[in-house]
Amino acid sequence: MRVVVLGAGIIGTSTAWHLLQRGHEVVLVDRQPDAALETSFANAAQISVSYCEPWANPQAPLKALKWMFDKQAPLLWRPQWDAAQWRWLLQFLGQCTDRAFERNVAQLVSLGAFSHATLKQMVAETGIEYPRSERGIAHVYTDARAFAEAGEAAELMRRHGVQRRVVSREELLRIEPALQPFAERIAGGTYTPTDEHGDARVFTQALARRCAAQGAELLFGHDIERLEVVGGAVQRVHLRCRATGQARHLQADAFVVACGSYTTPLLATVGIRVPIYPGKGYSATLALRDPARAPQVSLLDDGRKIAISRLGDRLRVAGTIELGGFDLRLDTPVARARCHMLLERIEQLFPGVADTRTPEQGGEPQFWCGLRPATPTNIPLIGRLPLGRLWINAGHGTLGWTHGAGSGRALAELICGERPAIAMDFVGMAGARDRAARPAAASATA
Repeated sequence: MRVVVLGAGIIGTSTAWHLLQRGHEVVLVDRQPDAALETSFANAAQISVSYCEPWANPQAPLKALKWMFDKQAPLLWRPQWDAAQWRWLLQFLGQCTDRAFERNVAQLVSLGAFSHATLKQMVAETGIEYPRSERGIAHVYTDARAFAEAGEAAELMRRHGVQRRVVSREELLRIEPALQPFAERIAGGTYTPTDEHGDARVFTQALARRCAAQGAELLFGHDIERLEVVGGAVQRVHLRCRATGQARHLQADAFVVACGSYTTPLLATVGIRVPIYPGKGYSATLALRDPARAPQVSLLDDGRKIAISRLGDRLRVAGTIELGGFDLRLDTPVARARCHMLLERIEQLFPGVADTRTPEQGGEPQFWCGLRPATPTNIPLIGRLPLGRLWINAGHGTLGWTHGAGSGRALAELICGERPAIAMDFVGMAGARDRAARPAAASATA
């Protein structure tokens, strides 16, 4: 088949790669001049199979209300005159139950394990080299009460086959000695040695180049203007070159929409409404001033709900969710406060290790924000849409890097008429298990 993949982040590029491996002709389209220049550009870098709890849980609504007026809150809801936001929030509230949480975790872990194995296979087959560490992920707790509850989360993950274990402060410091200056404030932690971290942008761009080497056509720098529907099926996609303004259209046997948060407005033009809403996340990438004292293990800071990963001679700190539409500004009071929080926390955890000076102080922190395409369940939408020839691979939230390789493989298998070996629900297919309530992956409607 000839397949057009719209969107060249980790999800779209991985989809293109796996389609190529199955002998299909592939065109990969993105409005940016290269792959992975939007949501996949500067994320938290973690492959976190064991830390995939969905945002929706019984405590989430009260926390979100409490945090509404805190610019540095982990989850900040900014109400908009936007029906899509309110629909999403109502669906999100419907998932804030113990039963839904357990059900959603099971599917996220299943996809995560499948994806991690797929990523390792892809790295071995392609020989792609990128800043990467397989030393696991440690979750650091500073609140004694939160640490006391960490055992429940670890046990939940163990029930799904993930070896996440509770560790004392002393053991945590042995796992990551760089935390020693912060030791007195640490209550304890959890640790999963099988997780890893790496630079998603570097990997994705290298994978895109390998797609081209295997015959894929890369149409970067092209805006996706519209999908053309004839007789109940997508016949072609209309593009426009950003450099020349020249219009062109592509015909294909299948079209894959993997446009992250922008999947929602694109599909709305052909009458399909999907429950994907942007969650704005922030990161700062910092030069190391003292590499010998920098962390080697990727970390989750429970107090601030941020992730920290070392990428060679740089330190990446990322986190927070801001539900406020498609706002990508970094110069608003809220954005500045959230960026400042990232720098402040790194200095508290690892004093003097990274260059945490602001630009005004002479530093050069690489601040970034991206729109995480989130469903109310955090389960991505992967599968066939109601219009003929149209497929979706989007809605991965904060787990795009964790789930990217496997999501691309799963959709390629679906397009080929196969059933992926994952215990989760796919769009347009019967569920992996009977349920009274369906997750977001089944709520894409015409």
